[in-house]
Amino acid sequence: MALQCGIVGLPNVGKSTLFNALTAAKAEAANYPFCTIDPNVGVVTVPDPRLKEITALIKPQKEIPTAMEFVDIAGLVAGASKGEGLGNQFLANIRETDAIIQVVRCFDDPDVVHVSGSIDPLRDIDVINTELMLADLESIEKRKQKMEKQFKATKDKQLERQLNVVSQIHAALADGKPARTVEIDKDDKKFAKELQLLTSKPILYVCNVSEDDFTAGGNEGSKKVSAFAANEGNNSLLVCSAMEAEIALLEPEEQKEFLEALGVEEPGLHRLIREAYRLLELETYFTAGEKEVRAWTIKKGTKAPQAAAVIHTDFAKGFIRAETYNCEDLFALKTEQAVKESGKYRLEGKEYVVKDGDVLFFRFNV
Repeated sequence: MALQCGIVGLPNVGKSTLFNALTAAKAEAANYPFCTIDPNVGVVTVPDPRLKEITALIKPQKEIPTAMEFVDIAGLVAGASKGEGLGNQFLANIRETDAIIQVVRCFDDPDVVHVSGSIDPLRDIDVINTELMLADLESIEKRKQKMEKQFKATKDKQLERQLNVVSQIHAALADGKPARTVEIDKDDKKFAKELQLLTSKPILYVCNVSEDDFTAGGNEGSKKVSAFAANEGNNSLLVCSAMEAEIALLEPEEQKEFLEALGVEEPGLHRLIREAYRLLELETYFTAGEKEVRAWTIKKGTKAPQAAAVIHTDFAKGFIRAETYNCEDLFALKTEQAVKESGKYRLEGKEYVVKDGDVLFFRFNV
């Protein structure tokens, strides 16, 4: 499932450093604006302790985690919607992603220049969000004018319904509100998604702080961002990208010792990946057998045949039934046989909505 989270922000806020740590890739990170021109794409495995627990009980030949994609997009600046700093190209890169992770600089370092000359997290957020809204407003105005002409000529009912959606979004953007704040009727959501608006994408704010502030639980800047995000109905997350970059270079045992010394249970990047996963409304199901235990990604609300199609389209075409139980039952009872004997092992049909943590075996015939 090729769903992407785009990492955005002003220049020199730590985006590429964070991306490098996330993906173990080598996106250029330098102390000057626009060192990233083309977007870097990295595939990241999703940390899920349930996978290792299932592996320990099933004892397969191999274990395969699920993964997701992150895109490191070059820094935006004020005027990006009008082409400043190659803004049009960068906005187009964001448009291709499914969710936005906005990195906000909440640390002061005289050796790392800030494009605005000072540290002000809420000002930086406003710059990015304003540019995204201005780009959307220009796009939706063009769409609205074209649709109004078409409707005047055709009086088409479906077009009228879509024009109503576009008008609602246009009004919100003109009022300085992102497209995601508009309540869209369920039947119109597919059309709204096809508009590919930047501000309709779900967003997570990542506060990039110093190591001292990270261990202290944040600073005044990160607290302001947290309050701002909560007021929007969004989440925020605290990371120290410089520290995460160091952790990423260590061996597993060294990582453990480093984190213990800091009094932290896991790298901040693990929390970031899980938050991004949640942001995209994703869930995980598992397949388990002698050859492999594997995690698979699906959207919440996916029915069994569509979940099977993630493995292979033939599984969906010839779907007969799904044999399933939840991994928590396996953890409690220790063996699949015990799960069956307890009555927790079930047969489910085409209408079954797969739950997060389900272990599935698909019966199909093609």
